[in-house]
Amino acid sequence: MSPLSLGAGLDRDWMKLPHAEPGNRIGIFGGSFNPPHSGHRLVASTVLKRLGLDQVWWLVTPGNPLKSHADLAPLERRLRLTADLADHPRMKVTAFEQVLGTPYTARTLVALRQMRPSVRFVWVMGADNLAGFHRWQDWRDIVGSVPIAIVDRPGASLSVMSSPMAKAYEKYRLPEEDAALLPEMEAPIWTFLHTPLDRTSSTDLRLGQKR
Repeated sequence: MSPLSLGAGLDRDWMKLPHAEPGNRIGIFGGSFNPPHSGHRLVASTVLKRLGLDQVWWLVTPGNPLKSHADLAPLERRLRLTADLADHPRMKVTAFEQVLGTPYTARTLVALRQMRPSVRFVWVMGADNLAGFHRWQDWRDIVGSVPIAIVDRPGASLSVMSSPMAKAYEKYRLPEEDAALLPEMEAPIWTFLHTPLDRTSSTDLRLGQKR
């Protein structure tokens, strides 16, 4: 899909992959960010520090295939709000999934690894996604392709013990105290990071806007 088909208002830089040097440790933080909020920023800040990452790329998806798009804000608006929130020299915002033409993480990771084979990618997600992770398309391929960092979110701590993904890959869980080693390890490998909890949620923010 050509960036020209996305509307004149979209910043061309958002349609490209951010720059990275060979050997860089890059966290891929994907989501619809509808809207982005302080809880997302806490996840990104946590992995940036705890994993010793060079960058975190906020990958703003065209839309989550497992969620209704009825309340989905336009991509350009979500990108601008995310860029305002991710105001940090080592946080970058991209809508490259729109260019790839896929909302599926497994396909996106294949493309990223082909395009940047010398970069060490880590998939980053909030623990609120863990309970339903097994419903993602080709979820086992995701686990087998890159290390995964899961950051605690309100009400989600038990998912680390009860979710199908956590159970299936229990022996591949890296102790939290060793999390800094994660980007250099080969998949499948994952870790769960505890952090002070931010109870802000995109759903609550959207509901508040309707009142």
